[in-house]
Amino acid sequence: MNYEQIAFTDAVKKLQELHGSRAAYARMENGYHGEELTAAEINFISSRDSFYMASISQTGYPYIQHRGGPKGFIKVLDESTIGLVDFSGNRQYISVGNAADNAKVSLILMDYPQRARLKLFADIKIVEITEDPELFQRLDPADYKHKAERMLLFSIKGFNWNCPQHITPRYTLDEIEAAFAERNGYVQSLEEEIRRLKGT
Repeated sequence: MNYEQIAFTDAVKKLQELHGSRAAYARMENGYHGEELTAAEINFISSRDSFYMASISQTGYPYIQHRGGPKGFIKVLDESTIGLVDFSGNRQYISVGNAADNAKVSLILMDYPQRARLKLFADIKIVEITEDPELFQRLDPADYKHKAERMLLFSIKGFNWNCPQHITPRYTLDEIEAAFAERNGYVQSLEEEIRRLKGT
């Protein structure tokens, strides 16, 4: 099953028919879709430092949470499975509690500088650290100060890249410093040359 087959419910298709987009999306839905992550998705996921996750509560309402960590904290275990260590946070446990009752989640991963967005449907599985210490060693990020509570595994059921429209480029402090590093180095060399010429 691909992303469109999951997302395009009868109600969605009815609206697509009403607004004239159904034919185009039907071709997309029925076209060839690899059901496994390719190198493009794997590289993208592996370089993220955050993502958004929607889970479903017992009340029927979705809960959207932002999760972050060091770049690369999301590990691709194979072409249809990603995982990460669940860091200790505010101890509300809403997402984890929702997952215990309903495994279906949706993830959005962003690359703001490149204006790229990857959407994933997945089934989540909670794995305690003591259940699989070897897996924990694969997922636990090195050189990052944290308290690990459990592991989260995601079995990918469908994925889709979104268009860049309305994604505003945003940059982290590290990205800004990297972008200006060459210019700053040039300015520093000019300042040193000026001091040398002045004999100071």
